[in-house]
Amino acid sequence: MSLIVDNPFTVFKAWLQEAIEKEPNDPNAVALATVGQDGMPSLRMVLLKGFDEHGFVFYTNLNSQKGRELTANGKAALCFHWKSLQRQVRIQGHVSLVGDDEADAYFKSRARDSRIGAWASRQSEPMEGRWELEKRVASYALKFGIGEIPRPDFWGGFRVAPERIEFWKAHPFRLHERLVLTRDADGGWKREVLYP
Repeated sequence: MSLIVDNPFTVFKAWLQEAIEKEPNDPNAVALATVGQDGMPSLRMVLLKGFDEHGFVFYTNLNSQKGRELTANGKAALCFHWKSLQRQVRIQGHVSLVGDDEADAYFKSRARDSRIGAWASRQSEPMEGRWELEKRVASYALKFGIGEIPRPDFWGGFRVAPERIEFWKAHPFRLHERLVLTRDADGGWKREVLYP
């Protein structure tokens, strides 16, 4: 198998960098799967905002459906698919909140309108019409004026600490490469090749 992986984060970093250079839209987009209290899975796209050997980080409204499900269940799955590169990375792991300092720093780096939007959106809750959201945006824009916009206490980041990472690479005739790395008790990685 041509996929040689000792450290999955090194390979992921190289693949993400290539996606940033070649993928036309949102190379950091990732499908996030959670499970509700009813046992039903739920899937949506989020944007990866950072990663290191501790895990993969994205940000959201903590009161959103995904925020509530992640808090209640503590587990998630991610799937990156870079169609133009014919590659995919699947990740399963435990979830934790990022620290306040990390969340504050990222929130401060966002565009001003995005920070106002975080305050205005009651993510995943029903609304009467678009005008309701626009009214809330205008209200928060007026409230903060040209001053600093603090991070809301209901907005933060989650880190998915991987227990399992699968690298998938397309080949002709659907004879793809699949390599799974599973975290062992010592924090290392067990390597396993799968049939396509």
